[in-house]
Amino acid sequence: MNLHHLFAGTGDRTVRYALSGAGGGFARTLLAQTPRTGRLAPAVLCDRDVERLRGMLVELGYPAEGLAVCADADEVARVAAEGSIALVADGSLLPAAPWDILVEATGSPADGYAMAREALTGGRHVAMVSKEVDSVAGLHLADLARDNGVVYTTADGDQPANLIALVTWAELLGLDIVAIGKSSEYDLVLDPAAGTVTQLDTTVPAPELAGLLSLGSDVRATLAARAAAVTALPTGATADYCEMAVVATSTGFRPDTERLHYPVARIAELADVYALREDGGLLHRAGAVDVFSALRLPDEASFAGGVFVVVRTGDPVTWETLRGKGHVVSRDGRYAAVYLPYHLMGVETPVSLLSAVLHGRPSGGTDPRAHAVLAGRARRDLPAGTVLDMGGHHHDVTGVQAVLLRDEDAPADTAPLYLAAHATLAREVRAGDLITLGDLAAPDADLLHAWTSGRTSRATDASAPYASR
Repeated sequence: MNLHHLFAGTGDRTVRYALSGAGGGFARTLLAQTPRTGRLAPAVLCDRDVERLRGMLVELGYPAEGLAVCADADEVARVAAEGSIALVADGSLLPAAPWDILVEATGSPADGYAMAREALTGGRHVAMVSKEVDSVAGLHLADLARDNGVVYTTADGDQPANLIALVTWAELLGLDIVAIGKSSEYDLVLDPAAGTVTQLDTTVPAPELAGLLSLGSDVRATLAARAAAVTALPTGATADYCEMAVVATSTGFRPDTERLHYPVARIAELADVYALREDGGLLHRAGAVDVFSALRLPDEASFAGGVFVVVRTGDPVTWETLRGKGHVVSRDGRYAAVYLPYHLMGVETPVSLLSAVLHGRPSGGTDPRAHAVLAGRARRDLPAGTVLDMGGHHHDVTGVQAVLLRDEDAPADTAPLYLAAHATLAREVRAGDLITLGDLAAPDADLLHAWTSGRTSRATDASAPYASR
């Protein structure tokens, strides 16, 4: 589709946005791209370290005289009226400036929810980058958006929105989708000569892996051998589970297993790997959402951050023709993989912001439902009084393994992982047990209300097609 046509006829209006978590990596990519679009402008930016934020903006080429650190609502309103960008450390000051849409990128479940709720109830759109917020409060925020006549959406450039776009494209074409997913954040780069594999900045010995570059006749056996060869490297980032929870809510595709499969696979193998078990693949059932670890050689292109769908092929002549054009088709011809091997973070987000404001259309799902629960199992015995701290690059919760449960497999009192984050345990939780709402002493009341309200209002209809996935 020619995207110039999409926004033709919308005049020369400039869409103004507020941005929370404005000092983070995603925010920087959006702020760097904004001046290049010609249709977009930041109005007020929130970050706890406003001086560092100001320095970043100057580095990006924003005129220093057009940036003003503000301590109260009156200052924010005055700066905005002058046409300058207001910088604030307190998210409660965001509404004091005029803007059309909030880009929420703090990664903080409680703070992000509070700012998104304020925006929606105030009649302003929200583009949600903080998957941690969405995994707990997304359904309730979607209800608030509907009730207030505004848009609540995922943001293009982030993997959930990119995967939702790919899935809905495939659905529109009538493709028979078996599995959807993404790669883990960092590729596994094999150096056959050295017998090592590198993930980001960590290199470990993996001499067996060079002999496992082909799937062989037994796909599952090869995948098991590859997994054993790279056990020294971490698998299963909490962020991956969280992103797939957001996708499940918007698409109805659900986990095949609660820890996800995480096969070590090459791009050309995806159609064989994500076949049903009776056809030699991993899947117990169709309709799966999953994550794989992309295995490649040093001179091969990366898939890190990419998304994919695997479909049944139908007409064999059509797909043999497509195989000849370089498309990924399984060896038996029954399955094919279609993929986008990138995500550009905030560089792509302007499309979502313009679509929400100028057309009232979300980039994410149009009818989100409670299809899956991002939950947590104790990695070890956790005594009463333990604080479930959240931190690190992937926002891990201390002592807790993230899991993604199909809705019907989640007990009614299951605590969503990012409601449990920062909470204190009221009682002991044994290793392997799910964290429940009853285990938490005084969880955040607003987040708890959002979780229960959203689940109640948007429970999956058992008669709906998605429910059987």
